[in-house]
Amino acid sequence: MLSRRTFLLTSAAGGAALIAGSLSWRNATGATPVAPASTVYEVMHSDAEWKKLLTDQQFDVLRRAGTERPYSSALNSEHRRGTFSCAGCQLPLFSSSTKFDSHTGWPSFWKPLPRAVNDKTDSTLGMERTEVQCRRCGGHLGHVFDDGPAPTGLRYCMNGVAMNFAPGAA
Repeated sequence: MLSRRTFLLTSAAGGAALIAGSLSWRNATGATPVAPASTVYEVMHSDAEWKKLLTDQQFDVLRRAGTERPYSSALNSEHRRGTFSCAGCQLPLFSSSTKFDSHTGWPSFWKPLPRAVNDKTDSTLGMERTEVQCRRCGGHLGHVFDDGPAPTGLRYCMNGVAMNFAPGAA
């Protein structure tokens, strides 16, 4: 049976994804920049190079700050021990030991690995949120919220398409 909380969270998540997809701001080239052009990362490519390295959906999320549909990622159901890494540059981002089921439709974690991510203020939907980016390539991963479990109280709500999973000790 669908609880009221699950219904409200699912409805809100779906609505936010639809709004994000239809209202995201674009620069003059039609792309939503992930980071200022002056930002230098360890891994950098032109848009044409990124398009060769990534699937269309990965490019939209990682390089244009898109959002995948809720409950569309196989990583939501990934419960093995292992490491989640950036699909753009393979930097390890999260240990499976910090993953939890947030019932939001996206893989969620309560803590990233050390020196894995950068935070950035995001106000594209008329509200202020904290965007999470890969530290090494600047790829958009998702957002972090303060409604997660102990011990951090944080919920790193990530796009599964922006990550890969490698089973093993984590």
